[in-house]
Amino acid sequence: MTYTLLKSLRCGAVAGLLCLIFTGCNLQKDIDVELPAVPSQLVVECYLEPGQVPRLTVSETVPYLSSPTPTLLTDVSVVLTLPSGQKEAFRFTPGLDTLTQKFFTHKGKNPLVAKPGDTFKLDVQDTQGRHVTGTATMPALVPIDSIRWKFNDKSTEERRAYLLVKFQDPAATADFYRLQIHKDSISKDPNRDFELDDRLTNGQLMTLGTSYRYSTNDTLLVTLYHIDQPYYRFLQSVNDAQNANGNPFAQPAAVRSTVEGGVGVFTILSYNRKQVIVR
Repeated sequence: MTYTLLKSLRCGAVAGLLCLIFTGCNLQKDIDVELPAVPSQLVVECYLEPGQVPRLTVSETVPYLSSPTPTLLTDVSVVLTLPSGQKEAFRFTPGLDTLTQKFFTHKGKNPLVAKPGDTFKLDVQDTQGRHVTGTATMPALVPIDSIRWKFNDKSTEERRAYLLVKFQDPAATADFYRLQIHKDSISKDPNRDFELDDRLTNGQLMTLGTSYRYSTNDTLLVTLYHIDQPYYRFLQSVNDAQNANGNPFAQPAAVRSTVEGGVGVFTILSYNRKQVIVR
């Protein structure tokens, strides 16, 4: 009797499920969400580098669902204030950096002269009243102490080496770093790129490593950037925003700009770069 009742309940449940499937029941409901209209902001990207003519890229934000086609803004003025107080106006000369393969819109006139502790100011504005400002101080150079690698014990086809990069962290200061490793050329995307701070290793000899990923005769360009905290936070926020984009389970993340009045980054690059050939 009990078996018969259970069998009947199961058959009824299955029949109900089949009925739901074959009748084409649609449990999905489309909802139109009206996104608020947000005024576009200027987007600034400027990395000053000692010995190089300053370059800068200016664009503007677009609505979230719009096409990411960049707009070339022709009504933007750019002024860089040097540590001496002298002001240098950038020219609107769009071009491509042949070394990094990055596009720029404005360019200075003279190679940058900068030393650790020097502070620069950036002023960007257009004819629509949008105004972006930024301040950046050049960090001290932190040299790479050594670069070592070691191969695994696998066959020739699977033989790979990991890399160890060592450097001395300055004591008594909060320091932030970015390590990039490129194969063959920095014009390509790095195969290793991450940021870190010295909260747990202040004043110590720091060691950064990779997985087994490099082959015999690989030419590697290892770059250690000593960066300031605003740039470090910017990089971290960009990573968080990229990871959250399109992920329904991730917490939304906003980019933490190093400039005011708009979006973007203004910083001075202080780095040590070494080339090694894995043998």
